[in-house]
Amino acid sequence: MSQGPLLDTNSPLSADQAQRLNEVLQSLDSHQMTWLSGYLAGFSASGQPAATGAPASAETTASAPEVVVLFGSQTGNAEGVAELARDRAKARGFEVRFADMADFGKKDLKEPINLMVVVSTHGEGEPPDPAIGFHELLGGRKAPKLEGSRFTVLGLGDSSYDQFCQMGKDFDARFAELGAERILDRVDCDVDYEEAAEAWVEDALSKFAELAGGTTTAAPQAEAAADSGRSKWSKRNPFHAEVLDTVLLNDHGSSKETRHVELSLEDSGLVYEPGDAVGILPQNDPEHVDELIATLGLDAASDVGEGRQLRDALLSDFEITTLTRPFVEKWAELSDNAELRRLLGEDARQEFREWSYGRHIIDVIEQFPAEQLDAATFTGTLRKLPPRLYSIASSYNADPDEVHLTIGVVRYESLGRARNGVTTGYLADHVEPGDRIPIYIDHNKNFKLPHDDNTPIIMVGPGTGVAPFRAFMQEREERGARGSNWLFFGDQHFRTDFLYQSEWLDWREKGLLHRLEVAFSRDQGEKIYVQDRMREHGEEIYAWLEAGAHFYVCGDGERMAADVHQALLDIVQQYGDLDEEAAAQHVRELQQSRRYQRDVY
Repeated sequence: MSQGPLLDTNSPLSADQAQRLNEVLQSLDSHQMTWLSGYLAGFSASGQPAATGAPASAETTASAPEVVVLFGSQTGNAEGVAELARDRAKARGFEVRFADMADFGKKDLKEPINLMVVVSTHGEGEPPDPAIGFHELLGGRKAPKLEGSRFTVLGLGDSSYDQFCQMGKDFDARFAELGAERILDRVDCDVDYEEAAEAWVEDALSKFAELAGGTTTAAPQAEAAADSGRSKWSKRNPFHAEVLDTVLLNDHGSSKETRHVELSLEDSGLVYEPGDAVGILPQNDPEHVDELIATLGLDAASDVGEGRQLRDALLSDFEITTLTRPFVEKWAELSDNAELRRLLGEDARQEFREWSYGRHIIDVIEQFPAEQLDAATFTGTLRKLPPRLYSIASSYNADPDEVHLTIGVVRYESLGRARNGVTTGYLADHVEPGDRIPIYIDHNKNFKLPHDDNTPIIMVGPGTGVAPFRAFMQEREERGARGSNWLFFGDQHFRTDFLYQSEWLDWREKGLLHRLEVAFSRDQGEKIYVQDRMREHGEEIYAWLEAGAHFYVCGDGERMAADVHQALLDIVQQYGDLDEEAAAQHVRELQQSRRYQRDVY
């Protein structure tokens, strides 16, 4: 914090007072600044010091209620919304308890409480890893009665998945079944969630204040202070990073196209840790945009509002490929098509899932055309183009001016059309070294190296899932970490698909990578995967875990992560001499203690 404003000639403070105040302010983090802002606002309003146990705001109830902000987060988005709720609640004068579902249990629900619940949905309707235990508690026979408690739920999800925001729906229904009072209807947020989440936070806090018999008003200074510790670069305000290099990692003859991309962070002020991700704001393929406009029979220069022309908006603003249920629902109305309405029926959910697989928006428009459609109405059916997240493959401490990514380019054919992944196609076909692309850092608190550098780690990362483990190894080398490191890597062929082979072998020669197990599935008649290699070394994996090792998995969440999880369960059951239920509980404890972490997609 700059001393300038306090040393201004118009300041009523003496030079000594200003210096001492600046020294205090410079030592505070954003949460302490939030408390102090509320304290000073209350002091100024009443002429008396605010109570030391709770921050005061410009206007507050005589006894501000406590709010418990409870979150279940896989990658950090739900936790970020929960942090916003916490900071806004403190700024309004509430007592706040901030809790991760991983650390929240039956004893925390014994007394009536006011709950703001933020939870994401992972995979196909599954809870985030840290929330598994709490989800099972509420859903089981041991769930506590919640009469006298009040709650509201915000769910985060992706409407391209069939079980959209299922965890939000589960928790919302279960809290009500257990007797808690719902003070606001549940809010389900798609990938573009920020505005809806912020509105939910404000509505929930206003409702809790109203139920407490008064109103609270946010102290603007406190809200500004809460934001002061955050980077100026974000999804809404990305940094335009220069592309330094893009290298094809697969050798000639591979059926895959995996690229190593290096971006410059020079002069950005952006920092990251191993386990974090880079969010890229892509552009849609221009050829696909033009084909879509032609199929619709619209003019590319049509106005769609806010001074935007249709083609420009479809290039940069809207998701025009991924087929979601909300889009199909809107298109069924516009096309007035009975078949689409039938597919959207509850009794046709499985049929809809199979029908929509491999289809894009343009396929639906061709099959079920809508008459007399204007450009603004069409864009109104679309969701905003979301950023794509890629695990960081480098260590900030090893090279603070750069960030590296490992990107598998998606190309396939479906329904007679060649398809490209939105972001991977953008990076592979439309971006060259020297170009700049909009990015931000997405911090993932649930995928981090152990604090103790002496802790051994086991890393399972087939394909592009190996990216964060390259960052882990760079970081451990930079820090001189003494903990043992064991990597399981897999892909199709040893000769063409051993990503970063020379680096792994170099780390093994140096003694930093203590063990390296590889599984190349297509190099022999019987397919071999990383979970097979795990079972081959099950006794040693169990010994490492018993010695305190942390276990990490990154990569495909649809099949690989489930297969690796099952292999881990089998290993724990066999070598721990446990029954199935005890082995499952042991693995849950590893997850809740952050010794088993997953970054899967």
